[in-house]
Parts: sequence; structure tokens; C-alpha cells
Amino acid sequence: MKKLFTTLSNIWKIEDLRVRITNTLLFLLIYRIGSFVILPGVDSARIAAEQANGGLLGLLNMFAGGSFSRSSIFALGVMPYISASIVVQLLGIAVPYFAKLQKEGESGRNKINQWTRYLTIAITILQAIGYIKSQIAVESRLMADPMFTIISVFVLTAGTLFVMWLGEKITDKGIGNGISLIIMVGIIAQLPSAFGNEFRERTTGAGGLITFIIEIVALILVVMFTILIVQGTRKIAVQYAKRIVGNKQYGGVRQYIPLKVNAAGVMPIIFAQALMFIPATIQQFVPSLSTNSVLISLSNYNSWSHNILFAVLIILFTYFYTAITVNPNQMSDDMKKNGGFIPGVKPGKTTADYIDDVISKITLPGSVFLAIIAIIPAIAGSIGVSSVFARFFGGTSLIILVGVVLDTLQQIESHLLMRHYDGLMKTGRIKGRSAVPAAPGTVPPAI
Repeated sequence: MKKLFTTLSNIWKIEDLRVRITNTLLFLLIYRIGSFVILPGVDSARIAAEQANGGLLGLLNMFAGGSFSRSSIFALGVMPYISASIVVQLLGIAVPYFAKLQKEGESGRNKINQWTRYLTIAITILQAIGYIKSQIAVESRLMADPMFTIISVFVLTAGTLFVMWLGEKITDKGIGNGISLIIMVGIIAQLPSAFGNEFRERTTGAGGLITFIIEIVALILVVMFTILIVQGTRKIAVQYAKRIVGNKQYGGVRQYIPLKVNAAGVMPIIFAQALMFIPATIQQFVPSLSTNSVLISLSNYNSWSHNILFAVLIILFTYFYTAITVNPNQMSDDMKKNGGFIPGVKPGKTTADYIDDVISKITLPGSVFLAIIAIIPAIAGSIGVSSVFARFFGGTSLIILVGVVLDTLQQIESHLLMRHYDGLMKTGRIKGRSAVPAAPGTVPPAI
């Protein structure tokens, strides 16, 4: 406890760090206040009663901090920006123009960010129209007025752009990645109510207090397991040749390339989830297939077929996303230009093949563990844990929480160490996701 108070005192003594943390808290407070501002003319209580709490809508509502179900001006949150970032990153692989921009350094990144913003506006307008037609359909008196749709689309689009601006301001003037912190705050906002509901259900119904304590212990173990996956690295030794410039010697030291066991982060789960909603979509648009046993099984969140296919897709997408974010050829070229080499491995193509082989080997256990984490909420739900509380046992929300918290703590620790204070831990250093090597010029998704 004394160590904790000493660390907090050291953080408060550093003016720059104190200002950044204060700015971050103020920006996040603005976001949370805005999430309770309802669209003009909408009866949010009536709409929330009509909405489903599970599936994709429940996940989107969690990311938006409850704004989605409240019909808030921030109902769409930052998800359109996330979608635009993913699309632009994939265009960098398929379209030569975007691939060229990724190699142009700072100017290229600025152009890519500009394209991402334009695409965010387009996606937000489309999602806003879909949100109004589907979520506010119960308000027939409003849906009959075309001006309501126009104004609501404008307000929702402006709300998403404002949230995106808040995220950029947090990144520039605060601590941590702004977009990631906004998503994390939205997820954490759902935890107290989920925790309280689960406690009441267990203490007043089946299971009792002992079952609730077992659930909490299981949740802690899952969080620890997730931290191991997020921080797990395979270090490759790199030796740099000695260079003498004037009377100074450069190089001649051994360093390490940290390759992440889970270099793809949460993206494989997001891609897999998008595909797993296809069966339910087919049933919705083709009523004749609504009784198809295969589609019903694949649409059931707790079925074996759904979770096995979900896990297989996560493993495949982990390999795919790792291949497009980690470039062994580029790493080999950069190493060669700087006079570095892996002991016992020839520079050039041999080094690239060696790095690619190591990545392939560590990606397999990383993808399997990621798939296990992704299906834990379904397992928890099948044994009686409420659907809302079960989401915190794994999946997208838990990986985002762990990753963002580690990244933010790593930045705080960096500020402390730069000013010769002790870090946040007595031994070792906090490792976030920033150590993941990626192809130069790529724009990683905010989460």
C-alpha cells in the first residue's frame, strides 16, 4: 500500500503527466455526459424495452457504453471509425495507390488519415439510416416524418465525428490511445450494473453466494490468462556490427526483436463475429429458411456448431491478419540497412524466411488461445451466468480492456522512468501492445 501511495505521489509531481491524466479524465467525462443526451423527440425507454440485449446489438451497445440502447446522440460511437480504419488498412494490401501512401512516411499517413475520415462519414451516414429504420421503428409517429430521419442522421453523424475528435484530442493532449480509451470506458460502464444484477440473481435465486464467489474467481483467472496472451512475446536476438564514426563507436551490441504471440490483437474475433452473423441475417431476409436446422444451430450463440465454427474462423483470421500486419521481408531489409543480423542466419531472404517461420510457429498457440478466450462467454452463459455478465469472461470486450489498460499503464510508466522515478511495478516492466512489429506506414486499427 505504501508503494501505491508513493507511485501516485510521483505521478502527481510530474506536471506534464498530471495535466495529461486530467485532460484524459475531462474528455472521457464529456463523452459519458454526451452518451445520456437522447435524440430529439425519441422515447428512449420505450425503444429500450423493445430491443434485444444479446447478439450483435448487445455487443454494439456494450462498445457504445449503453448509448446504442438509449438512442443517444453518440449511439453509433466510434465503430464507424473502426470500420473505416479496417477497410483502409485492407485497401493498403489490395490497391496500389494506398500501398504507395503507406510507404511515404508522415505525408502518406496524413493522406491515409484523411481518407479514413471521409470513409468514416460515409459509413456513419449509412449506419445512421439503418439505426433509425431498425431501432426507432417502434416510434411510428416519428418514422412517418421524413424530417425526423434527416435530422437524426445529421445528429448521429455529428455525434460520431465529435467522439472521433475527442479520441484524437485524448491521444494528443492526454495519456493513451484516445479511441481505445473511449471504447474501454464504454465497456467498463456496463460492468457495475452487470455485476450487481448477477449478485442479486445469485443471492436471491439459484446458486447462492458461493456460486457468485466462484464466478468472480473464474473471472480473475480468465483475466490473468488474457494478460499472458496479450503480453506473450518470442524474442529473436539481433547482433549489430561495430561502426566507428570519428572517435565514437556505434553498434556492436545485441538487441532483440519482440514478436508477439498474439500479433493480430482482437481483430480476428471481430472478423469472425461479422461472419457468424451471416446465418441470422439469411434467416431474416429469407423467411423460408427460418426453420432450417443448420442455420438455426449456427445462429444459436450457445450451440456447439456455432462455437466450433467461430473458433476455427478465429484461428484462420489470426494467421491472415498476422500476415498482413507483420512483414518479415521489411524487417529483414531494415535490419540489413542498419548493419544487423541474426546470429547463425544469413542476411536477406534467409533472415526473412527465418522470421516468417518463427511467426508461423508462435501464431498457432496464440490463435488457439485467442479462440478459447473468445468462446469462454458462451461457455459461461451455458452454465447459468447471465448473458451481460458473461461477456466480461472473454471475447472482444475482455481483450480490449486488458490491452488498453496495459498500453495506458505502459505510457504512464514511461513518463515516470524518463524522470528517474520508480516504475509502477517493483520488478519488471509493463509491456503493452505497442511493441508489435508492423509493416512501416500501416495504420493499425484503434483497438
